Amino acid sequence: MKPFSEKLLDLRRREGLSQEQLADRLGVTRQSVSKWESGTAVPELSKLIALSELFSVSVDYLVKDHLEEPERPSEPPVPSTAKLEAQVEEISRLFRSWTWESKTKLFGLPLVSVCLSFYPHMLRCRRTARGILAIGNIAVGVVALGAFSVGIFSIGALSIGAFALGALAFGLAALGPVAIGLLAFGPVALGLWYAGGVAALGGKIAVGVAAVGETAVGYDAAGKHILLWGNGLTQPEVEAFLLEHHPKLWKPLLKLLALFGANIK
Repeated sequence: MKPFSEKLLDLRRREGLSQEQLADRLGVTRQSVSKWESGTAVPELSKLIALSELFSVSVDYLVKDHLEEPERPSEPPVPSTAKLEAQVEEISRLFRSWTWESKTKLFGLPLVSVCLSFYPHMLRCRRTARGILAIGNIAVGVVALGAFSVGIFSIGALSIGAFALGALAFGLAALGPVAIGLLAFGPVALGLWYAGGVAALGGKIAVGVAAVGETAVGYDAAGKHILLWGNGLTQPEVEAFLLEHHPKLWKPLLKLLALFGANIK
């Protein structure tokens, strides 16, 4: 007599399925399958029915220890086209959802962690990619790339980090269509200190078509110190104006803000 856990293990191995593959077909996590096979949990009725259909056995056989599996009727050879379709489906599944983690670790984190799912299976990846380099729908790492990313260097649709690049970027230094940070550059830029963009709001310096800041350079500008675009500005003119009011401004930042100011329109 075999308990459910052993029967499930035998059936899965007979079909040549991994725990992850079985979980994927049932719409559950690999951890759930592992618990079933270890005997620490049992599936709900709907999953028992799904298992019976998948393995062509009865629910009674699965749940009753005293029942042995009936002999399976001989099956005709699987047509080669069916085998090919199964292989294509497996390859397609890998592309819909892919998780990988390097064995090499640094500071307790994997060197590379990947957890990607693609439409329409975005929810298949149930965990966050976490690593020195993290790539995923949700990514957290030193360098993070994902739809939602958090890291020292972060790139994503929604990006948060010391250096953030994204459609919506938050960071010490932020770059994107909507950028918010101490230093922000983008069509809409909100900088606690410095901002450059079409619409720029900066605590200390703002450069843009519409600019608001203590020191502002723009076609339309408001602030304590204002330099209007007028008929045009050159980069040296913008540099001289900024240095007049911020003589200790970091030179690379000065060059970048002056470049914005000379190319507002």
